[in-house]
Amino acid sequence: MKIHPLITTTPALADLCERLSKADFITVDTEFMRENTYWPELCLVQIADDKEAAAIDPLAPGLDLAPLLELLVDNEDVLKVFHAGGQDVEIIYNLTGRTPHPIFDTQIAMMAISQSEQIGYSNLVESWLGFSVDKGARFTDWSRRPLTERQIEYAIGDVTHLSKIFPRMLKRLIKTGRGEWLDAEMEKLADPENYRSDPEAVWQKIRAPSRNPAVLGRLKAIAAWREVEAMDKNIPRGRIMRDETLADLASHPPREQHELAKVRGLSAGWKDNDIGRRLMQAIADAKPMTEAELPPRAPRGAPLGKEGALVADLLKLLLKIRSREIDIAARLLARSDDLEALAAGQRKGLPILEGWRFDQFGRDALELVEGKLAFAVVKGKLKMAHIDDIAGSNDEPPATVPDEEDGFTPPAEADSPPTDEA
Repeated sequence: MKIHPLITTTPALADLCERLSKADFITVDTEFMRENTYWPELCLVQIADDKEAAAIDPLAPGLDLAPLLELLVDNEDVLKVFHAGGQDVEIIYNLTGRTPHPIFDTQIAMMAISQSEQIGYSNLVESWLGFSVDKGARFTDWSRRPLTERQIEYAIGDVTHLSKIFPRMLKRLIKTGRGEWLDAEMEKLADPENYRSDPEAVWQKIRAPSRNPAVLGRLKAIAAWREVEAMDKNIPRGRIMRDETLADLASHPPREQHELAKVRGLSAGWKDNDIGRRLMQAIADAKPMTEAELPPRAPRGAPLGKEGALVADLLKLLLKIRSREIDIAARLLARSDDLEALAAGQRKGLPILEGWRFDQFGRDALELVEGKLAFAVVKGKLKMAHIDDIAGSNDEPPATVPDEEDGFTPPAEADSPPTDEA
């Protein structure tokens, strides 16, 4: 594979993107800094296909990223491959208001062909290619210039290794027939709504102090105000105010600005400065939430009390069994919230009761809740068996799936890297 020198000019970038626009897929990674800013600062972009690779310096004077961004968000013929690409996609969205498409994430794909929940990049490389990556530059300050040769080599490795892994992973997905399982997951990753900063919705990520409409109204107003302040100043929202302080202000709002000096977590200067005045105005303008705006009540324990908790636990055990039997990450099959909802009697709007998840897990989960399935030990392994089969035979209860597993060894336990024929 040809490795280009660091790209710092628009003509060189345009030439590279023109060639890559004819590829079937490209692998993409970014290096960025966001410790001291609200918006992540893009410091380096790495990109490759199966023939060439390069690192691009977005901080180079005069460099126009337009050819790269057009390739990522306008070219529907080229598949964009990331690993754990959520933050990379967020950066591209911040620059363009759009997301890369079509898209493929190898971390998500690994969940469909192994029991790996969130495999890291280093483990991915070791599992598929059989060597360890150099982690020496992992915590580097990517905003500092000039970049060293070691830093650039480390960064480019992220996409060159991925360009070798992806075709093998794709063959594995085709062989197992699980590629279609991932379509919805990849579309979800590419959904622009996941990356849009909406100050009016930020309060939902903060632990609400109560369900009092007036308190929640203030929580929403103060959270939105803090988000706008952080955006305008380009600093982390926690630098404006921590979540704990925000929730406390929503529950116990000060009547006068000078009382802000007594609020734990705020500087005494807020008692008479401009930011303190803006905060007080946000509190004054806050309106109680309407009944329609109130969040749903969080269940205390299991939705059905102690019996419901037992049913949910049985469903979680079934999930572990099934994920082991078909060699898939439990997290991709079902979420704990969905299992608890099923145990509580909910039957609509649950992903496990739709599509491939229903075929692979949801049908048995539903039958377990309805008393049609039971646990049994077969050849030392915990399996599921139909009640009718158990009642009609004194022999070993039949399993719902073959004893032998068809998936390759999980990365953490692999003795050797998977091959195309794995």
